[in-house]
Amino acid sequence: MTVMSTPGAMPGMPFQRIGGFPAMTAPRTSIHPAGRLVIGVDTHKAQHVAAAVEPARGLITTASFDNTRAGHAALAAWAAALGPVAVFGIEGTGSYGKTLTAALAAAGAQVVEVNTYASSGRRARGKSDALDAEAAAWAVIGGRATGVPKACNGPVEALRALMVARSGAVKARTESGNALKALLSDDLDLTEACDGKNTKALALHLTRLRPRRGADPVQSRRIALRSIARRWLALDAEAADLEAAIKDRTEAAAPALVAAFGISYVTAATILCAVGDNPERIGSEAALAKLAGVCPIPAGSGQTDGRHRLYRGGNRQLNRALYTITLCRMHHDERTRKFVTERI
Repeated sequence: MTVMSTPGAMPGMPFQRIGGFPAMTAPRTSIHPAGRLVIGVDTHKAQHVAAAVEPARGLITTASFDNTRAGHAALAAWAAALGPVAVFGIEGTGSYGKTLTAALAAAGAQVVEVNTYASSGRRARGKSDALDAEAAAWAVIGGRATGVPKACNGPVEALRALMVARSGAVKARTESGNALKALLSDDLDLTEACDGKNTKALALHLTRLRPRRGADPVQSRRIALRSIARRWLALDAEAADLEAAIKDRTEAAAPALVAAFGISYVTAATILCAVGDNPERIGSEAALAKLAGVCPIPAGSGQTDGRHRLYRGGNRQLNRALYTITLCRMHHDERTRKFVTERI
């Protein structure tokens, strides 16, 4: 553990926007009992920096901890030694802060997810890990950070790991297929022989090539084509194995979702991964719409007050999943076609 500041070394005031510029002002209200600490944490791959803030007194101290099991335990012990802790505000609960969040939650601590935008006003004071951690704490105190982190210890987390592996395999397979077709176009004889074949049939045909070794460009090209074809087939088999595992886990985790019209196993898994193992953290349909990037937001100005536009943020994988479901139902579901016709 490395202590980075001492009590009173830095004024601990939250950030508020005034005239478009961040200013340091006292909080209007305190959402936590007086005398209880809020711990803000700026997370990184190797180390986390924590800042202890008391709403009435400001910053108490900061310290850094290794991103290890021992470091997580040391951070919790450090916070407990400072006094009663109301809540931990952690940046990156879905990335570098995931294991710390899980450890604190398992110990019974209250954890709030702090998005970067919630503490964006901190830039006026400069940039350091200690300042970022303090800003995370003030974002919780000021009510700008209220999100509940995803749970990381259930079937959806296991499904997410499979989805990450499948995504990598599919991406690499696509790249191999593109390279295969680009290189094939330089060989007119093979192009004619492979005309009309889909990618899998093409790869199977090219694996049967028996090129001669040597410096001849044609033979070297065919060696490369055979190598890429073998790679494509291996990646295709890998993706198929992962999709079979995803199917089993998705059916077990959400059979009703899979049974709905127009939702494939991969699409259902995408939805589950976006929502997490604790879907109760999404408190309403409006919150889910914002998470998916399909909610309206105000876009009025001057004489155009009352206008709205589509929110383009949120989880883009979830947004794509909803788009895929919508397209499928618009083409094959009579009720959806009727609904769209009436709305248009």
